[in-house]
Amino acid sequence: MKNHLSKNLDLKGKKVLLRLDLNVPMENGAITETSRIEKIIPTIKLLSEKQAKIIILSHIGRPKGKVVKEMSLKPISEKLSLLLKKEVLFNNSPLNGDAKFEIDKINDGSITMLENIRFNKEEESNDKKFAKKISDLGDIYVNDAFSCSHRSHASIDAITKYIPSYFGLQISQEISALEKITNKIEKPVSLVIGGSKISTKFKIINNLIKKFDNAIIVGGMANTILKHTGKNVGKSICERDSGDLVKQIFENSKKYDCEIIIPNDVIVSKSLDGTGKEKDINDVMDDEMILDIGSKTILTIEKIINKSKTVLWNGPAGYFENPNFQNGTKKILELISSRTEHENIFSVAGGGETVAAINKFEKSNSFTFISTAGGAFLEYLEGKTLPGIKAINQNVRVK
Repeated sequence: MKNHLSKNLDLKGKKVLLRLDLNVPMENGAITETSRIEKIIPTIKLLSEKQAKIIILSHIGRPKGKVVKEMSLKPISEKLSLLLKKEVLFNNSPLNGDAKFEIDKINDGSITMLENIRFNKEEESNDKKFAKKISDLGDIYVNDAFSCSHRSHASIDAITKYIPSYFGLQISQEISALEKITNKIEKPVSLVIGGSKISTKFKIINNLIKKFDNAIIVGGMANTILKHTGKNVGKSICERDSGDLVKQIFENSKKYDCEIIIPNDVIVSKSLDGTGKEKDINDVMDDEMILDIGSKTILTIEKIINKSKTVLWNGPAGYFENPNFQNGTKKILELISSRTEHENIFSVAGGGETVAAINKFEKSNSFTFISTAGGAFLEYLEGKTLPGIKAINQNVRVK
C-alpha cells in the first residue's frame, strides 16, 4: 500500500502525530473494554523502538466542541501506559503555543497523549486553519484510526495537506483485509448478513451482490424479505415499506448470478423473553415473533460455507442476547471459525453486534480478520471512498 508506515523509515527524533480511535466504552470513569487500545499497540511500539517522539491525537464521545470533564482522555492515557508498561505523558494544554512548547521538550522514544481533539469545535468542521495548527506540532502524521476514517474531520482529512502522511499498521491490515474480500476475491465467496433493518444495509448487499456467489440474509433483514415475498412474519421486526428495496435485491442477484438464501424455518416466540419453538416459515402465526433461524436453515448455510473459500459476516442471525435464540448466530460463528482454522479459508467479520457475538462465544482468534470499525467498515463495504483513506493516498501538501 502506498504511504504505509514502513520499518525502513528513519524516525529517530521525529515528532510523529499519531491519530488513533480510543473511543472506548467507559462507566463511572472506568474503561470497560480495551480491544481498540490493544489493537494499536504494535504501531506505538514500532514508533517508540524507532526513537520517534509520539504525540497521540484521539477523541472520546461527542463533546460538540466543548470541554467535557467526563470525556477527558486522561483515563485512556493511564490505561495505555499500563498496557505498554511505559509512561504515557498526558498533555491537556490548548493546541496553541503552550502545547507546542511542551511537545518540543519531549525525549526520543517518548509518548505523549493530547487532550480530546473534539474539545475543539474546528475538528468536526474539518477546519483547515485548525488542521494546520495541529500539523505544526509534528514532523510526520500517521493515521491508525480506520474506524474514524469515514469522517471528514481536521485530524483525519485536512491535516494531510500540511504534513507528510502515512497509514499505521492497524489501518493497513484493515484496508488489506477489506480489499481482499471485496476486490481480490478467492471464489466461491459468500456473504452472511443480518441485523434488524434491510434499509441500513441495502447498499452493502447491492454492492457485494456484483462480486459474491452467495448472499445469506438472516435476522430482521430476512423478515423484511420474507414479508415482501408473501410470508407471514407475525409481530417480527420488519420494514413493511421496503418492498422496492427487496425487489431490487432480487433483480440484481439474477443480473449478477448471486444466489440469495433466506430462512425456510425459524424459531418463534410470543415475547423476547420466551423459550422459542421451531416452525416452518409457512406456519408462523400472527401473534408470534421470528427470533432465530431454524435447524434446516442452519444446514443450508453449513453446505454453502463448507464450499466457500472466502466468507464475510456482518450481523447476527437472531436475538442472541437471549440464550433461547442464540443458536443460529452461534452455529454460523462456529461454522466460519472452524473452516478458517482447519481449511484456511479467508474470513472477515465486522460490525458491533457481530463483534459482541464473537466475544460472547470466545472466538476472537478464529477469523482471518475482525473489524471493530463500525461505520467505516460498513461504508467501505458499500463501495464508498473514505475521506481519511483518500486524503493519505493523495497527500498533496499545501505550501
